[in-house]
Formats: sequence, structure tokens, C-alpha cells
Amino acid sequence: MVVDFFAEDIEFPSYDTDFLELFITRLIQSKEKEVGEISYIFCSDEYLLKINIDYLQHDYYTDIITFDYVEGDVISGDVFMSLDRVKDNSEVLKVDYESEFARVLSHGILHLLGYKDKTDKEAEVMRAEEDKAITLFEKVKCEFSA
Repeated sequence: MVVDFFAEDIEFPSYDTDFLELFITRLIQSKEKEVGEISYIFCSDEYLLKINIDYLQHDYYTDIITFDYVEGDVISGDVFMSLDRVKDNSEVLKVDYESEFARVLSHGILHLLGYKDKTDKEAEVMRAEEDKAITLFEKVKCEFSA
């Protein structure tokens, strides 16, 4: 079980990676799955746009792209997350940055756990799972800092 964190072309976010790893582990375990090898790559809008174009042939900004390497119950993957998008999302949605960070961070794991968001119904389920994950993020943060 390994959760690694990297930053490409941006400053690394101010979170303790041990805390982030604990949160991700708890989120995965809450769905009765195992943590495999997960890499989070924090990046800029432009970096993620290039990945979106090169790998998915989508020419638009997004907050997260997840490459799924899941095998059975072992959750593995590469998760690219634009911190520029997180900041913009938090301003547009009028939510605090940390809540939006937790939402996007968990969104990638939820995709690896099999949740989709292409249809309205799937998106509704995904949003409900993100809300649960934000609550878990806050709970783990309290435990971690105690």
C-alpha cells in the first residue's frame, strides 16, 4: 500500500502528506477495498489541459483526471489534480478552498472505486459520495491533529 504525492509546475499544497494518505486510506477502506499504489500529481490548469488533450482528446479545462489501474479490490491509479481549478471552483461555488480541495481529492478516489458521473443520476450519486468524503476529511483532520 503506497500513496505518493507529487507537484508538477506548481507549489506543493500546504497539507501534510501523512494526513492526506490517512484520509485516502480511510476513504478506500470505508468501501471495503484495499489501498494499492496511488499517485496524486498536483498541477496547474495548463498542465492538466495538456494531459486532457493528449490522452483523452478533450480540449477543455478540468479539475481532475484519473487513470484507473484497479485490480479486483485493490485500488490503484494515477490522479492528476489542478489546484488552479480547485481555487476557481471554490470561488465560483462560494465554498471554502479546503472543502473544494477535499471534494476534488476524493472525486478521483471515488472514480477508482467505480463511481461514475456521466449521467445525471450518476452525478447525483457522486455528489452524495463527495459530501460523505468531505465529512470524513474533516473527521480525519480532527483525529490527525489531536
